[in-house]
Amino acid sequence: MGLNHGAFVMKGACMRAQKRKSAVAWLSVSSNAVLVLAKLTVGLLIGSVAVVSEAIHSGIDLTASVIALIAVRRSGRPPDEAHPFGHGKVENLSGAVEALLIFAAAAWIVVEAVSRLLHAEPLESPGLGVLVMVASSVVNLLVSRLLFKVGRETESVALQADGWHLRTDVYTSAGVMVGLLLIMLGRRMLPDVGLDWIDPVAGLAVALLIVRAAYRVTIHAAKDLLDTALSDEEVWIRAHIGGLAPTVRGYHKLRTRKAGNVRFVDLHLFAQADLSLEAAHGIADAVEKAIEDRFPGSSVTVHMEPCDGVCTPVCVKDCLLGEAERRDARRGGG
Repeated sequence: MGLNHGAFVMKGACMRAQKRKSAVAWLSVSSNAVLVLAKLTVGLLIGSVAVVSEAIHSGIDLTASVIALIAVRRSGRPPDEAHPFGHGKVENLSGAVEALLIFAAAAWIVVEAVSRLLHAEPLESPGLGVLVMVASSVVNLLVSRLLFKVGRETESVALQADGWHLRTDVYTSAGVMVGLLLIMLGRRMLPDVGLDWIDPVAGLAVALLIVRAAYRVTIHAAKDLLDTALSDEEVWIRAHIGGLAPTVRGYHKLRTRKAGNVRFVDLHLFAQADLSLEAAHGIADAVEKAIEDRFPGSSVTVHMEPCDGVCTPVCVKDCLLGEAERRDARRGGG
């Protein structure tokens, strides 16, 4: 009864988290669609490569938001026969795809900016570009903050990657806005000095910031795709097991990894050789529960092994007994 109630509560919490993730992903898609249309229209009207570059940037953000939405929805599916470890890595894959899209956008912006530098053209109505950049910065700042908040709370790689997309857009929009303002001020205060070159230079600055964001997203997504060990989690697990001596005599083969928001922990524990199967199973259950309580949503597997005091080099590395205790264990046959 208690186990059924606990499973019901856990399932309800997962469903609520999934709904939050889907809702904020939909918000990102909607806001990016509006911004793409606004920036592209204004950029073409005033002939600004920086504003058009920002429209392309937002177009990439829109694509990334759609990918994130799909990933969030798929990653929430329970394990099945074809995917016994769940679908969490869908989010990591989406983050990697989003990073590739950002690199592609940066390359396009560089080509357009260099072309405009070589063949400069005066801007029309830069004030209109300033207005759309202000609106873009405010909207993306608010949406990215929400993406980061929900992404961190639900440990969603896809939402956090999408948040980095929009946060970069905040900075790049602000940079383009400053460039357009300088052009406006220059036309009033220094009418004989051509400052339209500032616009493509701002576009190049946008490209550099985009590449930086793409690098961060790539590292974050690839880390879990490559099954990188969870160092912080391992520190806690080692400390917890260390406090179980002498009931637990040692451990080895501790392995950790992460897929989406699910952590996988696998380790071997050494216990007294003459313990009953029931007692050994109870120790394993207690360790699994402690790790799952500390890191909710984890999948933990504990293997129990008998310890007779005869230690191999691997055993000694993480043995919880002192030399005298190991000698006593050998004399006592476990």
